[in-house]
Amino acid sequence: MKDQTIVKDIAFNAAITTLWDAITDPEEMKKWYFNIQDFELVEGNKFYFYEPNGKNFKHVCRILEVVPGERIRYTWSYPEYSKAISVVSWQLTSVDRITHVRLKHSGIENFSSLGPNFESSSFDAGWDAIIMKSLPEFLKSKLY
Repeated sequence: MKDQTIVKDIAFNAAITTLWDAITDPEEMKKWYFNIQDFELVEGNKFYFYEPNGKNFKHVCRILEVVPGERIRYTWSYPEYSKAISVVSWQLTSVDRITHVRLKHSGIENFSSLGPNFESSSFDAGWDAIIMKSLPEFLKSKLY
């Protein structure tokens, strides 16, 4: 099976603390990402969410690693459809008040047997919408 890791890099003119809160505070996340249920920023914590319409796939995640202000990694799965697991990681770095965000979603190939909604191109388009559109729009509202 060919590795189908998605990587998205983007830089923001925003403090690293602003970005960290955006990706780890459930109240902030629901404004641009998803309405996350049972989220606690603790390794081993399990949380879940549905896509915005609330009817599509239940995403179940478990936090693997937290380095405050720098990195969070968690599993990403669809237990109602498969035992397959992928891993999402967010890495933040800051230089001269510019914060770089690297999102990496690995193991997508594990979902290939689940049909077209789980193809790499679907994940890629979804992350583009989230990282390249929703997050920048959310940050603009925070900065102005």
